[in-house]
Amino acid sequence: MIWGLSEWSTDPVTPTLIARKTGLRLSSVSDAVRRLTEQGFLTHDPYGAVELTDCGRTHALEMVRRHRLIETFLVEVLDCTWDQVHNEAENLEHAVSDFLVDKIDRYLGSPTRDPHGDPIPDTRGTVEIPRAARLTGATPGETLTVERISDEDPSLLQFLAEKRITVGTVLHVGDTAPFSDTVEVQVDDLPGTVSLGGQATDRIYVSHADS
Repeated sequence: MIWGLSEWSTDPVTPTLIARKTGLRLSSVSDAVRRLTEQGFLTHDPYGAVELTDCGRTHALEMVRRHRLIETFLVEVLDCTWDQVHNEAENLEHAVSDFLVDKIDRYLGSPTRDPHGDPIPDTRGTVEIPRAARLTGATPGETLTVERISDEDPSLLQFLAEKRITVGTVLHVGDTAPFSDTVEVQVDDLPGTVSLGGQATDRIYVSHADS
């Protein structure tokens, strides 16, 4: 969770943020942070940010690798949809062995990104995060490539799939109304446009198509 919250954001990760994202009580999160700090996985300044230690980062990346390889396997091999796999991977990531994870990795050809565009760490714990920014800041006239879509909201993933907006999709940004958070995009070369509100554009990460 801590790695995931800091991977695409520079905002400090605090117990309050973790509680809001997980739906857990702040007291429960604070207890967990205290235990993990005592075990050497975290550092935590009172009333401040929570950060991974080197040991904590290594462990976190191992779990991230498992989770994202399982997600990719479920989509590419078992034909699950990308909105279904996050929770399934959460259930499976603690059950599969290192041997099976390595088998999945080799079977898939050592993919570097999962179905949502999140980078998959390699066996050495190296992870390359694509250079991308939220679609929220797009300028009319830009041509952008979708690099990553947050898997936080399955219903958004379903909606975007229906509109044929997935990782790798090219978006042409149209005009936006003054004082509105809605972004109008043309998807690839399909006719018409799609209106995306702030809840969607905040979760879609893009790069310039010519970069």
